[in-house]
Amino acid sequence: MAELRAEVMRPDLERLGVFDSQRVRQRFLDAYEPADTQVITVDGRDCGLVALRAAADGWWLEHFYLSSALHGRGVGHAVLEALLVPRDERPYRLNVLQGSPARRLYERFGFSPYQEDEVDVFMIRRVRAD
Repeated sequence: MAELRAEVMRPDLERLGVFDSQRVRQRFLDAYEPADTQVITVDGRDCGLVALRAAADGWWLEHFYLSSALHGRGVGHAVLEALLVPRDERPYRLNVLQGSPARRLYERFGFSPYQEDEVDVFMIRRVRAD
């Protein structure tokens, strides 16, 4: 899965001038928590992964990587639809790379930016009151 992360993130990281082949893999391996992670399977093949980590400040959506061959086919939408169910009052949070097309998907799910730097945009989706 570290290889998939490197493959998927490479174009954006190169565009931002921060791609480092070893670092992109090591950052995943250092933060990978199997208990929080689900493998995404399409047509019987492992093609991605996503982690949802509980924290005091929210539910962190992390390590959401999908094989480039599946981008734009609704798989990411289906994954988010399944994950973003009401759990408690904590918001959902994530970070996405500046200029990443994935940001549009997150915005369609109600995420909005609350902080950013040259590389990352941190986004939040607050729990909606009924």
